[in-house]
Amino acid sequence: MKAEDLKLIVKEKYGEIANQSKLFNQSSCCGSTSSCGEVDYTIFSDDYTGQTGYNPDADLGLGCGIPTNFAAINKGDHVLDLGSGAGNDCFVARALVGEGGKVTGLDFTDAMITKANENNRKLGFTNVDFVKGDIEEMPLPDDTFDVIVSNCVLNLVPDKNKAFRQMWRVLKPGGHFCVSDVVIKGELPEPLRKDAEMYAGCVSGAIKMDQYLDIISREGFSDISIHKQKEIDIPADVLANYLTTEEIYSFQNGGTGIYSITVSATKQS
Repeated sequence: MKAEDLKLIVKEKYGEIANQSKLFNQSSCCGSTSSCGEVDYTIFSDDYTGQTGYNPDADLGLGCGIPTNFAAINKGDHVLDLGSGAGNDCFVARALVGEGGKVTGLDFTDAMITKANENNRKLGFTNVDFVKGDIEEMPLPDDTFDVIVSNCVLNLVPDKNKAFRQMWRVLKPGGHFCVSDVVIKGELPEPLRKDAEMYAGCVSGAIKMDQYLDIISREGFSDISIHKQKEIDIPADVLANYLTTEEIYSFQNGGTGIYSITVSATKQS
């Protein structure tokens, strides 16, 4: 599948998700009643309810970590959230940067931008804004942000080299990123990797962990740190939608794993 086709699938799928509740997203695969089977998003997402700045209206249950917990965000920082969705991580980041800071959310789905702006209007924040744009070609100036965060989004980007290159470009010298994302250890079975519905919301957009970290290094970042990782347990009845009984056994016992990781790195000044 071509990169543009994959982007179209992601855009359409997350356009649907934007107009659904977190409860609905938790009870149906990839946020819709599609043929990819029923996946409870709670196997990916962490509980935000204790986070300062948390807004339930902005939480669609789509994350795979809480990157703001490890992002070393300070008062007065300018923070960029990639794939900001309905604004969940932006509003948590806003509580950290305070009145003197600024938070920008970037998303390429119209419905998500609309929902995020609606949530922001209700909150009345003047230092949070949402910009429509592609992570591979950010419509943002060079050397602008102190910190970049992202939550379970970069695995959906076809060209991850471009994504991290753009992150380098828009970060200030000495700035850093902290992202939560999905990666793979071992070989993901072909039916899972190729299925477009799984790609659009679950795990098949992920690449191997070593490859992921190598891209970060090759794009010039240093001080790479993995703060948290957890294996994502895909239930056997979900795997049965894609794999034979023998393939499920091999997947579960062959050293292959799907993990969420929270990783940070620095653009040296």
